[in-house]
Amino acid sequence: MGDKVRHPRVLLAKIGLDGHDRGVKVLARSFRDAGMEVIYTGLWQTCEATMYAAMQEDVDVVGVSLLSAAHLTVMPEILRIRRELGVEDIPVVLGGIVPESDHARLREMGVSAVFNPGSPLDKIIETMRSLATQRRHAARDEIVAGYKRREMRSLARLISVVQHGGSLDGWSPPPGAAGLIGVTGAPGVGKSSFIARLGKLLRAREKRVAVVAIDPSSPVTGGALLGDRLRMMSGQPDADFFVRSLSSGDAQGGIAPHCREVAAAINGFGFDYILVETVGAGQADVAIRELCDRIILLLMPDSGDAVQYSKAGIMEIASCFVLNKCDLAGADATEAQLISAVGDKRPIFKTSTIRDQGVDAVADWITSH
Repeated sequence: MGDKVRHPRVLLAKIGLDGHDRGVKVLARSFRDAGMEVIYTGLWQTCEATMYAAMQEDVDVVGVSLLSAAHLTVMPEILRIRRELGVEDIPVVLGGIVPESDHARLREMGVSAVFNPGSPLDKIIETMRSLATQRRHAARDEIVAGYKRREMRSLARLISVVQHGGSLDGWSPPPGAAGLIGVTGAPGVGKSSFIARLGKLLRAREKRVAVVAIDPSSPVTGGALLGDRLRMMSGQPDADFFVRSLSSGDAQGGIAPHCREVAAAINGFGFDYILVETVGAGQADVAIRELCDRIILLLMPDSGDAVQYSKAGIMEIASCFVLNKCDLAGADATEAQLISAVGDKRPIFKTSTIRDQGVDAVADWITSH
């Protein structure tokens, strides 16, 4: 049905007030090494935010980690929200400190599997893979009908179809009018945190915002740790802020296979802006320019000098420059070197997401064009 291998997609969530996530991070890396695409949402998540993320990401399995003995409170709520969102086809697995006497009760209420600390890792991986394989995927006609009714779950499912090269039998999403904004830059410059803040500012202006966040795939197993969503999660889901994580697969240039088709599916749904975050980019990773109307290039203090900034490649495709992490030393010197290299015809913004500074000016630039 498609031209890309479908790797199992797993969302891992820490719900409640558990104070550490060392164990779930080990699982995330192990699942990646087993060839899965893993979306980790971070500490202190709510049931609602977790299942809303699972719906948007169209995952094959949700894994909930609990160490707070709250399983008989949390899991019924997770299952209730799953039902309300219409994604009961997504199995839910629980891991944590759960008395054996509660396992049967949890399975009766709809939890697909329960694992305690010390459960063999190979058994956990086998269970997750089996559940992903057994998941029922909606038919094309069902997806298209739901998409036309503006159902968010159907948008998520349509993205899964097109990102794997699946056939739509001649149907295509309607044209949209969204501004497509590429956000690129080297690893560690703070792209995800910047997008999270920018997205909130655009939403405050009553703009509907979608994010396509791309992370690298393992060249060995094909698995991926899709961690960009971690920076964008909030306790209260927003129906007009959509986030979808993609793995780069074998695509070159910093984007993902069928990224144009994914953007078209989102665009036809009526968003005002689509922010496409590339993988951590190098000088020659310029494929984003073929997809987006404008490109935001993030840099950070001491990330280069005037000679580096003058080189061909990614510096040439930028519509504007964002000098992020300006709370660090060297920001003014880096700005001077950047202006010396590229001039002042393209905007240069200085931002700090930690201090919540400067991103509003970027939002002004976006909405004024």
